[in-house]
Amino acid sequence: MNHGHGYRKLGRESSHRKALLRNLATSFLEHGRIKTTVPKAKELRRVVEKMITLGKRGDLHARRQVESVLFSSEVSTKVFKDLAGRFATRNGGYTRIVRLGERFGDGAEMCNFELVDFTSHEGKKD
Repeated sequence: MNHGHGYRKLGRESSHRKALLRNLATSFLEHGRIKTTVPKAKELRRVVEKMITLGKRGDLHARRQVESVLFSSEVSTKVFKDLAGRFATRNGGYTRIVRLGERFGDGAEMCNFELVDFTSHEGKKD
């Protein structure tokens, strides 16, 4: 039974899992959409929604908390300048999971993990 279990282990040790989620969060917030497996996306949703909520708060302590998780200071600046303004009126639910089917190699269920108001040109360097 899985009663009271708070998170998915994703088949990794704790340090590897933490690094994986930090890398995924940094990439996701930089590009606005990533393709990953459904269990990783469900765990990533917890991290990313907290980052955007901290960005909306906007004080110094929130900035330090975001920068302690993300690997890129440019991405943390984007959270506070761009994403906080975009989601100012929304109380949570900033992301969505769009299922794509199974991966050919191992049958893992894949999905696009994206921001709710994602546009196709977002994250591209023009």
